[in-house]
Amino acid sequence: MHDLRLVLPALAAWMSAAVAIGMPEGLWFAIILWCVAVAAAGAAVTLRLRDQRDSDGFQRPSRRAVGRLATIAAAVCVAAAAAALVATAANAAMPSRRPDVIARLAHHTVTLRADVASMAQPSAASANAGGGVRFSATVTAISTGSASSTDATGATGSSGATEPTSSRDRPSGSVRMPVLVFAPMGTRVQIGQAVTVVGTVTLLPSGSETAGLVYASAKPRVVADPSALLSAMNGIRSGFSAQADGLPGDGGDLLPGLAIGDVHQLPAPLGDAMKAASLTHLTAVSGANCAVVVSLVGAAAAGLGFGRGIRAVSSLIALGGFVVLVTPQPSVLRAAVMAAVIVAGAWAGRPGRAVSALSLAIVVLLTIDPWLSVDYGFVLSVLATGALLLLAPPLAHKLERWLPARLAAILAVPIAAQVACQPVLLLLNPTVPLYGVLANLAAEPAAPIATVLGLSACLLLPLWPAAGAVLAHVAWIPSAWIAAVARVSAALPGSGLGWIDGAVGFVLMVLLTVAIVMLVISPTRRFAVMARAGALVAVAAIAACSLAGVAGSRVAEALSRPSHWNIAACDIGQGDAVLLQSGSAHALVDTGPDPDRLTACLDELGIHRIDLLVLTHYDMDHVGGTAAVIGRVGVAMVGPPVDDRGERLDAQLAAGGASVHVAQTGDAGRLGDADWRVLWPDTDRHGMTDGNERSVTMLFEGDGIRSLFLGDLDERAQDALLQTGRVPGVDVVKVSHHGSRDQSESLYQHLGASIGLISSGAGNDYGHPTATALGILRRVGTVVMRTDVQGILMVEASPDGGLKTWTQKHATAAQLAHPGTARGVAGGG
Repeated sequence: MHDLRLVLPALAAWMSAAVAIGMPEGLWFAIILWCVAVAAAGAAVTLRLRDQRDSDGFQRPSRRAVGRLATIAAAVCVAAAAAALVATAANAAMPSRRPDVIARLAHHTVTLRADVASMAQPSAASANAGGGVRFSATVTAISTGSASSTDATGATGSSGATEPTSSRDRPSGSVRMPVLVFAPMGTRVQIGQAVTVVGTVTLLPSGSETAGLVYASAKPRVVADPSALLSAMNGIRSGFSAQADGLPGDGGDLLPGLAIGDVHQLPAPLGDAMKAASLTHLTAVSGANCAVVVSLVGAAAAGLGFGRGIRAVSSLIALGGFVVLVTPQPSVLRAAVMAAVIVAGAWAGRPGRAVSALSLAIVVLLTIDPWLSVDYGFVLSVLATGALLLLAPPLAHKLERWLPARLAAILAVPIAAQVACQPVLLLLNPTVPLYGVLANLAAEPAAPIATVLGLSACLLLPLWPAAGAVLAHVAWIPSAWIAAVARVSAALPGSGLGWIDGAVGFVLMVLLTVAIVMLVISPTRRFAVMARAGALVAVAAIAACSLAGVAGSRVAEALSRPSHWNIAACDIGQGDAVLLQSGSAHALVDTGPDPDRLTACLDELGIHRIDLLVLTHYDMDHVGGTAAVIGRVGVAMVGPPVDDRGERLDAQLAAGGASVHVAQTGDAGRLGDADWRVLWPDTDRHGMTDGNERSVTMLFEGDGIRSLFLGDLDERAQDALLQTGRVPGVDVVKVSHHGSRDQSESLYQHLGASIGLISSGAGNDYGHPTATALGILRRVGTVVMRTDVQGILMVEASPDGGLKTWTQKHATAAQLAHPGTARGVAGGG
């Protein structure tokens, strides 16, 4: 029997956190909650005293009623107190998380001092030529302008720290602002280092798990080394990562994630396969990993003859060290606090109950960091854990009617976790993994073996390299098996069942989840038959409506999509891939970050040949999908290659039969019945740097539409382009740099475009399109079309001289006007 008394306070704390973090001035909310808690406490005490004083005079039914009211008042008191505590913590943290100085200096060049909180990993899109990296950090100091002593080479010395030069440049009070830093390629940082970053800051809404985005103009400079403990853990992680890199294939790539949750070097295709197969929870450190650590250390201490107290202390110390090693991700913190509660309870002779430990962990963590309430990793971790505790046992009991008990217990775990997490997973990707349960069934036996052996290898490598290497090679076997399961599952036909997108799809999945839970947890009272019948009807109706809605939307999409479109922007995530059609000829401007997504778009539109390919510059979000069209290109106009990667890509296009030309201002040609002309990059007299500022800018004119494609030009380059006098007014403009804040209002005013196409990914890391870009387009009268909320975009010239538009998904005016919101990486339970 589960003890559910702390579930209500945990839910109240969670709801309070979600509300409080959206209120920059929310002290009144906390005060109201404290008043409710005090009033409920007073009511509970009064009712208990009255019950005790008048116990002889009350009839038994009256006494029971008073007792129930007192219990309800006490429950309300505890729940309100938990909610008030979290709301107070959010209000107290808000000033240091969103300092006033940042609001004043947003989009201006500033110098930040920050503590690195995660390893740097490649970023698919970047404001820097040649791509870049991203990492999490906590800003601790802010000063205006750029520091002359900041080293653009990214040197790793520990001297030369840049500090604000006057009290006028310092924000008042302390600053603890969590940010996501985007830095040039080649940046190397370690967790715990203090760095100075020169760049610009974009604030996100107060309810976002990350307070802001920092775009570094040069490599950050390290000004302080990590503590001895963090330095040692960085060394252990790096050594294990290097050992895993030497192992072949997917097994080596996946092993660090399975052992210590390190996925910063996991190849994108393998990561996508793990997501498609619902196996990403295996690479997120969770309760199982913490349980292994606590159990092993506790068993070792018991074997040495230590008492209960020493066993508990040693287990907690080992657990703390493990959290530092794997980094305190949300799922790790949830698992660690829950394990600590259970260990402490056992130490005190009161064995902890899992549901109570989970509830207490939620309250504790949300008090420490209320913004965890909107972190996908934390949400999924809690849902998965709750499902394993509350849903899996009765589900296994149900399955035992048709299956052997052992098999029923094994199947119940992934099914329960999938059912609980699926509504939230739909917000990340509106598909239902058809083979997720089977993939988990095939992979789960190998997961604990890979985890235990991999973690042992990680810890042994610094002490006994030979033994650690042997264990890593053995751990490679189950790791390779799990990777193979993911690859095969993702490659199977129909691996992802399409689901209705947006709020409607989310609500339908929630209702379906509730219906399944009702079927599993049988009601035992008089409404049992009605509840079961209602659940069955709900399951059938929702499944039928959902499938009909998905199928119907696809049929409607196919029937409504124009066949004679002129411009089509593919929905390829955070990147550009825009097609032009004139008669039977096709041009493609950039190829996006992913060959598979570009292939899907081309197949959906029935395009097999690209007569003209334009690669505006060599950032991965513009050329990463080029492999999809090699061998299918006639002429390729490319930007100036800035490194060997660009030269290799040009060579691959040429080997596939394309005629490759480096675009020069004034180049011109024909595409079917339309003309095209290169307007940029200009000569070096403008002093533009390679990459974004020298993006190939193309003008197309014909078939009743004049369109301009700006690549990733920033405001300075846009102004320089306007000053050349070569830019005419246009009907359609592909908005530069996915709608970043770095735009020239003068250029868009001059263009006077009726439609502005923005190609950006839903929940991208940069918050594109930004409020700045959307505001400019609104002021100049350009209607916005966005791939992140509308999917594929199409524009067609109408016979009356106007423009017709079509979008794959419907979006409201509010959705189109709302800036993009950066989304963190979700973890598992």
